[in-house]
Amino acid sequence: MKIVTWNINGIRTFRGGIKNALDSLDADIICVQETKVTRDLLDERTAIVDGYNSYFSFSRGRSGYSGVATYCKDSATPFAAEEGLTGLLTNHEGAVGCYGDQTEFCSEELQLLDNEGRAVITQHRIMCQNKEQTVTVINVYCPRADPEKPERKQFKLQFYKLLQSRAEAILKDGSHVIVLGDVNTSHRQIDHCDPSDIDDFGENPGRKWLNGFLHSGRREAEEMNEQEPGEESEVTSTDPIHSGTFVDTFRYFHPTRTSAFTCWSTLTGARQTNYGTRIDYIFADCQLAKEQFVAADIRPEVEGSDHCPVWGQLSCSLLPNSKPPPLCTRYLPEFAGKQQKLSRFLVKVDQKSIQPEQRDALPGSQEEEERRENLNPSRAGIVFGKKRLLTSDCVVPKGKKTKTVKTSSKPQGSLLSFFKPKLTNVVPSPEASVRQCEKTLRVDEVTSSQNSQKAATTSEIRSSVPGDTEPVYGSQPQRSSGTTTEESDKPTKTHTTHLTPQPSVGCSDAKKGASLGFWKSVLHGPPPPPPCKVHGEPSVLRTVKKEGPNMGKQFFVCARPQGHASNPEARCNFFAWVDKGK
Repeated sequence: MKIVTWNINGIRTFRGGIKNALDSLDADIICVQETKVTRDLLDERTAIVDGYNSYFSFSRGRSGYSGVATYCKDSATPFAAEEGLTGLLTNHEGAVGCYGDQTEFCSEELQLLDNEGRAVITQHRIMCQNKEQTVTVINVYCPRADPEKPERKQFKLQFYKLLQSRAEAILKDGSHVIVLGDVNTSHRQIDHCDPSDIDDFGENPGRKWLNGFLHSGRREAEEMNEQEPGEESEVTSTDPIHSGTFVDTFRYFHPTRTSAFTCWSTLTGARQTNYGTRIDYIFADCQLAKEQFVAADIRPEVEGSDHCPVWGQLSCSLLPNSKPPPLCTRYLPEFAGKQQKLSRFLVKVDQKSIQPEQRDALPGSQEEEERRENLNPSRAGIVFGKKRLLTSDCVVPKGKKTKTVKTSSKPQGSLLSFFKPKLTNVVPSPEASVRQCEKTLRVDEVTSSQNSQKAATTSEIRSSVPGDTEPVYGSQPQRSSGTTTEESDKPTKTHTTHLTPQPSVGCSDAKKGASLGFWKSVLHGPPPPPPCKVHGEPSVLRTVKKEGPNMGKQFFVCARPQGHASNPEARCNFFAWVDKGK
């Protein structure tokens, strides 16, 4: 059994398609966070993927915000699934249950905690050592504590408490539990790129909660102490050993690995210098981690988001349920009934049902046709050409039936046909052709003599060749066997019109060039950015977006990606405000 978690930063970012992305992760259960899709924006291609069954949680307050989803292979179909942590969003059979003690939360607070689409729970049957057991997978996207909004810090802590209460209640009920996703807190100093830059690192409320939630086992502590002297690590002997009920599976297998980050800032290009944090986890209960987990790691080489996937491998095998639980997206009304709605277009329409549509407004229901023409102009001609044929048989009196059928045999293609020029086969007279040629020749005095000579030569050649020979300068072959003055005028006109536009093209290019030079001289572009002091490279322009007295002001900083101060390839500390006077 393999499980993967990944904050994808928008489910529409998969350019190769959602199925290709899921297959590339090669896992039985794939949990994604920050889908940024609401119920009304979820399309069938994303919700129903061949070979998988999916379970979504949507944000109900803001569009394009938060959201999580769990994709299970058909060989890993759960027997129960539920949205949210509180149970308030569950109104169907097949729920997971075990909600724990919620007395310290008020009803309004519980509703707000589940209103942002931050949790999906699936329950699976597994076979461990010839014994059938249950594992519950809790896919979470924990809130971020915005420093500008103090109330969000409290919201984040309350979400942590609710998550712990629910996970421990399910574990107490006899099921194994895996909590995975974006927790939005780096646990230890080894999980942060620059912990010394943060005041009171260990006093962070989120880290304190992780200390109580996680268990630091004997194996992990022993490997820390047995670390070779030459190996770099930021783990110190002062790190406490915790006695929680869950294990960080990555640190269980890699207790001393440094620079193992899962999230980087895209605004500063910090991924290039691996200047990030590890905030994506797979937590498992102690017994499951010890007995069934065989490996866990991160995949920083996988791009497409500001996070990277985290995976875990278990020795147990999954037992799929016969059918998905009711929360599965394939049961949503907009997807479950789509085939039935589509089949109505393939059923033959009874003529009696068409008669009420004939109103006194415009014949053939032209008003309705105009509306549908604007929606789908390419198909409107086909559909309504047939519809008029039917309505004319039903409404028109018998005395005029023959006349109506005659006109309806050539149905109106579309409204666009009214605006297309009609093609006619009218052949101009010899006098008109000669006048047109003379008028064209007067336009350019430089080429008039050449054109008249070629026209005369063409006329002489055409009068001497047989009638079934194609003209040399013309674009169409002759239709008659005899050579007439009318036919000899056509190639002359065609050849002349190809020669005359050339001088005008040169004039227009010259005018464009002069106009471009004029506007370049009037409108000066921005001054070149100043070079940074350390690297001597052109700096990059930024704008202050944080609320305050400097909001909207522009400044220059080093163009290199953000990194540690000791990294010479990273961004230097160059900074300069833009001078408005220049």
